[in-house]
Amino acid sequence: MKERFDGLVDHLLNSGIFLQQAIEVLEKGMIQGALQRSNGNQSVASRALDIHRNTLQRKMAEYGLAALRKPAVRRKPAARAGQKSKHKTSTG
Repeated sequence: MKERFDGLVDHLLNSGIFLQQAIEVLEKGMIQGALQRSNGNQSVASRALDIHRNTLQRKMAEYGLAALRKPAVRRKPAARAGQKSKHKTSTG
């Protein structure tokens, strides 16, 4: 693994890639990979990366990475699914 990484470093240096650019490419790739492995679960991804969830969210915004998961749909419990909602009506 170290040899592969050293080869990558040589490639980046020979290509004129600056340190900040290389850091961004690596960081963005690791974040995308962690999010894919966790099926978009940001808490799981942040633990895999050993960063705080807020840091992950900030970096996702910085790199333009959208959340992979759709927001959960809130549903009524099965026992109440067939009931109509009761609204208070004002009299007067």
